Amino acid sequence: MDVSFLGGPMPQRGVGIVAPFDFALDRELWRWVPDDVSLHLTRTPFVPVEVSLDLARLVSEHETLREGVRALCAVAPEVVAYACTSGSFVGGAAGEKAMVSAMEQAGEMPSLTTSGAMLAALREIDARRIAIVTPYTKSVTDALEDFLGEAGIEITGRSYLGLTREIWRVPYRDVVDMAREAVVGAPDALFISCTNLPTYDVIPQLEAELRMPVLSANQVTMWAALRGLGKEAVGPYQALLDPVARSGPAAMAPSPPAQATPPPEPEAALAGAGTESVEPLEGTDLGFPPSGGDEWDAGGQPPV
Repeated sequence: MDVSFLGGPMPQRGVGIVAPFDFALDRELWRWVPDDVSLHLTRTPFVPVEVSLDLARLVSEHETLREGVRALCAVAPEVVAYACTSGSFVGGAAGEKAMVSAMEQAGEMPSLTTSGAMLAALREIDARRIAIVTPYTKSVTDALEDFLGEAGIEITGRSYLGLTREIWRVPYRDVVDMAREAVVGAPDALFISCTNLPTYDVIPQLEAELRMPVLSANQVTMWAALRGLGKEAVGPYQALLDPVARSGPAAMAPSPPAQATPPPEPEAALAGAGTESVEPLEGTDLGFPPSGGDEWDAGGQPPV
């Protein structure tokens, strides 16, 4: 059978990913990627150290990053992302900038880190006061809070698991429980740290329950990397990705309760009896769609 008419596979644009050796959520990253973009992943060398500040420093050494980027150059990605939150905040703001510089020198292409992407995403949704959720120990969680503090981000509440291994096995229910515990003090948003913590399916549900934008490490990494290509990340309704949902934290706040209309005075009621007009008053909303429109609106979408 001649299939030459198909013309070959769809042209692909590439995003390079340098991940820690224990990264287990390749599939989660792919779920945010449109069909015409490919991910090219490489991992840092194995080191027999549990998740800790020491491990964060080891997997983010500049020479380790350079080797990862040079390996990715073989497939010519257009942008490279270092997919590790703790590894990119452990050195503070100056350390994160130095990592980006080392990666760009090694590959001569735009580069970014998860922690840098996190700050960019917070700016995008105008969030200055946030709650944080992490699977880390207290010391690693403290380092994240310090990094955010350098950027002028206030932490209103936090929750962490204290794990030192196999973070990818944490179920969604534990992430949800931590989020509920962390969200105190009326934050603008919630950030869920660690690229090895599953979050993809839980983000829309948490946003609906908590009534605020929810960001996660893998989400912001892919959002920033794809934006570097002029592409948009794909995913279920969520504030960072959807223009409708991303109107700012205040837009996701619960609507104020409707004011009760007081009953009319008896004299006014009697005076108006029998004088009702058969035509609707100007400006009255009867609850029907505009003439000639779709059921909900021009886009056929239900009201949010």
